[in-house]
Amino acid sequence: MTVDLADLQEAARLLDGVAQRTPVATTRALSELAGVPVLLKCENLQRTGSFKVRGAYVRMARLSPAERERGVVAASAGNHAQGVALAARELGIHAVVYMPSDAALPKVAATRDYGAEVRLVGSSVDDALTAAHQDARATGAVLIHPFDHADIVAGQGTIALEILAQVPGVRTVLAPLGGGGLAAGLVAAFEHLAPHVRVVGVQAERAAAYPPSLAAGAPLKVHARSTMADGIAVAQPGDVPFEVLARGAADGRFEVRTVTEEHLSRALLALAERSKLLVEPGGSAGVAALIADSSGLAGPVVCVLSGGNIDPIVLLRVVRHGLSSAGRYLQLRVRLLDRPGALANFMLDIAAVGGNVMHVEHVRTGPHLAIDEVEVVVQVETKGTEHCAELVEHLTTRGYHLDDQA
Repeated sequence: MTVDLADLQEAARLLDGVAQRTPVATTRALSELAGVPVLLKCENLQRTGSFKVRGAYVRMARLSPAERERGVVAASAGNHAQGVALAARELGIHAVVYMPSDAALPKVAATRDYGAEVRLVGSSVDDALTAAHQDARATGAVLIHPFDHADIVAGQGTIALEILAQVPGVRTVLAPLGGGGLAAGLVAAFEHLAPHVRVVGVQAERAAAYPPSLAAGAPLKVHARSTMADGIAVAQPGDVPFEVLARGAADGRFEVRTVTEEHLSRALLALAERSKLLVEPGGSAGVAALIADSSGLAGPVVCVLSGGNIDPIVLLRVVRHGLSSAGRYLQLRVRLLDRPGALANFMLDIAAVGGNVMHVEHVRTGPHLAIDEVEVVVQVETKGTEHCAELVEHLTTRGYHLDDQA
C-alpha cells in the first residue's frame, strides 16, 4: 500500500473543517541550543490533544457505507482512542475502543465523552489490540489500526503540508516515532513536495524497534521496556509505514535517533517553562533529541509536538524527574553529631548559598551510626548544575562529610 501525492491531497480535503491547522511557535531557547532556527509544530493543541485524529478520520471517512454500518473497533492507550472516538462521532459511526485496564483515567473519560464505547482489557496495548482483532473477526466491525494503513499514513502526512506552508524554508523535521504512521506520513509528503527536507524519527531508548528493523530490512519485534513515553512505546513497526521509512532511510531522507528518560523529562520541562506548552513525554521526543545532540541538523528545524494528553499524576512525576535531571534538585546525605543546633546549623549553611530545602529525613538510630551521630538526608531545590556544585563545595569547606549526592 503506497501513499502518493493524490492520497495526501485527498486527506487534506477530507480533514478540512475537521482537524485544526495547528500553529507553529518559535523558540529562542532551543534555537540558541541548536545553533539554527527551531520551531515547534503544536499538534498538542490539535482536537483531542494529538495528531491522531487526522489519520483516524481519513481512514474512517473512506469506509464504504456497508463498512460504516458494521461499525469500527480500535485499540489504544489514549491518543488513538480519542481520535477514533471523535472521528466516529463526526461520521456517525459506532465505535468500540479497547484500552488497557491501567490506562490513564483522563484518557478513558475523554474517549467516552467523545461517544465511543470503551472496554478495558489486559495490561498493555498489545492485549487491547488482540481483543480488538477478536472483536473485529466476531462482529465484522472494521479495525482502525493506529498506524498500519495507507489512509492513516496519508492523514498524518497532512502535517507536512501545513509545515511547508508555515515554514517554507524548512530543512529538518524532528518527529516522535512509535509504530511509524506520523514519520511515514511526513516522509511520504516531503518525498513528493520537498525531497530536500530530512525527517528524523525519535524513539525512546527503552522502546526502539526501528533501528534493528531498518538494519534487518524488515519489521522486527523487540522487547519494549517501560518508558514514560508510553505513546510511542511500540514493540514492532507497522508494515506500511516501515516500507515508506525504509525507502526514505535508503535515500538519506530519513534517520532514527533515540533518547533517554532523562532527555524526555528535560524536554517536557523545557517546553512547559520556556514555551508555556503542555506536552506529553512521547510528544516531546523531538525536543529531547535536540537536547541530547543537536549536531548534524540543518536549519530551520521543526519539532512536531505530537500530543499533549498527559495524566496529571504522571506530569507531576515527570516534572520532578526533569528538575532532577536538569540539576534543579539535589539530594544530600550527611552524618551530624547528635547535639542541639547541629541540624539547624546545617540548614543555615545550605541557605547561605541559596539552597531551598524541600524535604528532610532525620535518622537517629541505625547499625551504621555511632552512638553520638544522626543521619540527615535532605532534598534541596537549586538553580542548576553550577549552583549544585557551589553548594556541595560550600558544605565541604564547612567541614561536612557528604556520603552521596544525586
